[in-house]
Amino acid sequence: MILRYDVIVIGGGHAGCEAAAAAANMGAKTCLVTMDMNKIAQMSCNPAVGGIAKGQIVREIDALGGQMGIVTDATAIQFRMLNRSKGPAMWSPRAQCDREKFIWQWREILDRTDNLDIWQDQANELLVENKQAIGVKTIWGVTLLAKCTVITAGTFLNGLMHVGKTQVPGGRMAEPAVLNFTESITRHGIRSERMKTGTPVRIDRRSVDFSKMEIQNGEHDHHQFSYISKKQTLRQLPCWTCNTNKEAHQTLMSAIADSPLYNGQIQSTGPRYCPSVETKLMTFPDKEQHPLFLEPEGENTNEMYLNGFSSSMPMEVQLAALRKIPAFENIRIYRPGYAIEYDYFDPTQLKHTLESKLIEGLFFAGQVNGTTGYEEAGGQGLVAGANAAIKCGGGQPLVLGRDEAYIGVLVDDLVTKGVDEPYRMFTSRAEYRILLRQDDCDARLTEKAYKAGIATEERYKLWKEKEQNIDRIINFCATTSVKPKDINGALEALGTTPLRGTTKLTDLIARPQLDINTLSEIVPELKEVLESLPNRKEEIIEAAEIKIKYRGYIERERVIADKMHRLEDIKIKGRFNYNEMQQLSTEARQKLSAINPDTLAQAGRIPGVSPSDINVLLVLLGR
Repeated sequence: MILRYDVIVIGGGHAGCEAAAAAANMGAKTCLVTMDMNKIAQMSCNPAVGGIAKGQIVREIDALGGQMGIVTDATAIQFRMLNRSKGPAMWSPRAQCDREKFIWQWREILDRTDNLDIWQDQANELLVENKQAIGVKTIWGVTLLAKCTVITAGTFLNGLMHVGKTQVPGGRMAEPAVLNFTESITRHGIRSERMKTGTPVRIDRRSVDFSKMEIQNGEHDHHQFSYISKKQTLRQLPCWTCNTNKEAHQTLMSAIADSPLYNGQIQSTGPRYCPSVETKLMTFPDKEQHPLFLEPEGENTNEMYLNGFSSSMPMEVQLAALRKIPAFENIRIYRPGYAIEYDYFDPTQLKHTLESKLIEGLFFAGQVNGTTGYEEAGGQGLVAGANAAIKCGGGQPLVLGRDEAYIGVLVDDLVTKGVDEPYRMFTSRAEYRILLRQDDCDARLTEKAYKAGIATEERYKLWKEKEQNIDRIINFCATTSVKPKDINGALEALGTTPLRGTTKLTDLIARPQLDINTLSEIVPELKEVLESLPNRKEEIIEAAEIKIKYRGYIERERVIADKMHRLEDIKIKGRFNYNEMQQLSTEARQKLSAINPDTLAQAGRIPGVSPSDINVLLVLLGR
C-alpha cells in the first residue's frame, strides 16, 4: 500500500506532536507515524513540564501557536513559578502534570486537527532519491511518500535499557526498540553516535511515611503557560522532599561494581545536569546527603516519581538503598530505575531550519539531535514541522534569532556547536536573557508566527488586545503625575522615600518597594485603568510593570543585541574555501569546513574559531 502526503512525521513524542500539529495547521497534508496511538506525547521520565529556562521555551511554543502550554495547563496538578527571589529574566514556570490525562489531551488536539492523519506503525527504512528524502517504508510493508520527512524518534533508535547487568532492547520500559532505521539514514552519509539517559524508580504512595518528609505545595495565582488557556480544573496536589543519607550511600557504593555506568557496560555519554544517584556519589564523595523530591504521577493514581534518584543499579540494590531512608523504610515500588542508550545524529549536519544539509527535505527534531527534555524537543519539533510545511508550500523559512527566543539559542547551539553530551537548556546559555523573559514570549514571537501561518487568527487577536492594554498602562503611567501632598503620607507608610516634587507614576513604579497594584490603591485614576482591563488582567499588569521597572536594562541589552545583528547580516556561506586559507588556524579551517556557517556571527560561535580567525574573514570580506 502507498500513502501520499506533504509531510511525514516519524515518532509521536513531544517533538513529533508539535511538528505534526504545526505542519498540519499551516495547511500541509500531514501524517504522524507512531508505534502506539495510546502513548502519544508520553512523558517517559517525570510528568512535569517547564523549569529553569524550560518554562520559557514552553511559553515560546505557545506564543508561536504550538500546543504544549495548552496541554500542560489543562492537565496540571501543581504549578509553581521558580526563581521568584531573582529578577524577572530568571522567573521560570513549572507544572507537575497528570501523565495519562496529558496523553489524552494531546490525542484530542491531534484528532481535531485538520489535514492530519495518524498512522500506527513503525518506520523501517528511509527512502531517498538523488539526495532527496521521498518518504519511508514501515515494518508492515506500507510505503509513505512525502515531500518532506521529519524524524523525531526519541530514544527508540537501537535503544538498549540497563538495570544492573540485565540489558533489554527497548525505547522505553515495556516498549520495543527500532532496530533498522538508523542504518537506513547513515548509509547516506549522515553521522550517528550514542547517548545515554536514565529515569528513577516509581513508588507506591501507600508505602511512604509522609510524616518523615517535608511538604511542598504549589501556587494558586494567575500564572499558567498559555495566554489562551482556561483556569486550572484538576485537583492540585503537593510534592514532598527528603534527603538521602550515609546508610543509603554505603549501600549503593558497596555495589558500584555492578553499576552499568562504572563497569564498562555503558560506553555512551549521559546528561551532566541530571546525573544518576551513583554518579552523584562518585562525583561528590564528601557529600553526606542529596535532595530527593517525591512527585505525584497523576490526580487519581498511587504511582509517584522519585526525582533525584535516577539509577541503573541492580533493582535489589536500588530497593535496599531506598529502605535506608526513613520515609521509605517500608517502600514498595512499581518498577526500578533504568538507563537507556540510543542513537542520535550529529546536529551540526543541520541547517537552522533543522533540515539536513546532506539530504533535502529531511528534518530532525528532539532527542535524535542530542538534546534532552520534553521542552527542548517540543521547541525543535515546532521549528522542524513549520519549516517542512513551508518547504512544501513556499514562503520564508522560520528561523529564530538568539535575541528572539530560547528556542533560537537552542537551535543555533545545536547546529553551530554540536553536542558531546545530552543538551539541556539553561538561562545561562542565552546572551540576552533580559530580552527572553517568560512574560514577553508573545510580544517576541506571536506576530512572527501569525505571518508564517502557524499562530491562528484567534491567537493573534488575543495578543494584539493584550499588547494594547499593556501599552495603555505604560502610557498612562508615563503621562500621569502625582503631587507630594497627595501621596507622601501613603509612601511613608509603605517604607519608601516621600516625594520632593511632582513625579510621574513610572518613576514611582521603578522603586523596589512599590508596584502597580499597590499604587492603584492610592491613585484612583490608575485604579480605574486597571479595573477596565479584560480577563487575565493580572498577566497584563505584570507585563507592563516589568517593562516599566526594568526599562533601562531592557533597552541596554537591546542595543547590544542590535550591534551583534551587524555580524548576523554578513553572509559568508559559500564565499570561502576554508581548507585553503592558511591565514586561519588548523582547528578553525576544520571546524568552518565541517559546519559551513551562514553568517560571520555564527562562525564566531563555533568552538575553536578564535576572534583572530573572525578578523581574518572580515579583512578578506573587505577585499
